[in-house]
Amino acid sequence: MTEQKNTPDDAGRLSAGDAAPDFSLTSADGSTVSLKDLRGQKVITYFYPKASTPGCTTEACDFRDSLQSLVGAGYTVLGISPDPVSALEKFADEQDLNFPLLSDEGHAVAEAYGAWGEKKNYGKVSVGLIRSTVVIDEEGTVELAQYNVKATGHVERLRTKLGV
Repeated sequence: MTEQKNTPDDAGRLSAGDAAPDFSLTSADGSTVSLKDLRGQKVITYFYPKASTPGCTTEACDFRDSLQSLVGAGYTVLGISPDPVSALEKFADEQDLNFPLLSDEGHAVAEAYGAWGEKKNYGKVSVGLIRSTVVIDEEGTVELAQYNVKATGHVERLRTKLGV
């Protein structure tokens, strides 16, 4: 199964070559992570709807289990969700996650990245976080943007696409 690509009506979504919007968010450990401080590194930002749910746990654990190869290829991984810091801290501890989880409670960063909007789940339309991944190069430019990704197998497909 392939992951959905952007279409012309995907207003607000990022594409390769776009400048990645800067952000500063609080991490599960209480520190602040700012994209501008990561210049010079390749960054994988993945947006997920809710900590400790089945799909989000699968995806987070896949990133955890693939982190060594991603870091070895020069990537920093950041997970971003609208959860409060306390939920992220619990999720990180329960799943032994080894990369920062960032709280975007007001979903301003998700909106800036095109990862917040109308979505369908089991035929029901709602507004919320759209499972998405944006890969940013060392200069802060979007290298790859994927929206409406499936949690299961996403990290492996991403690694293949990145050649990692």
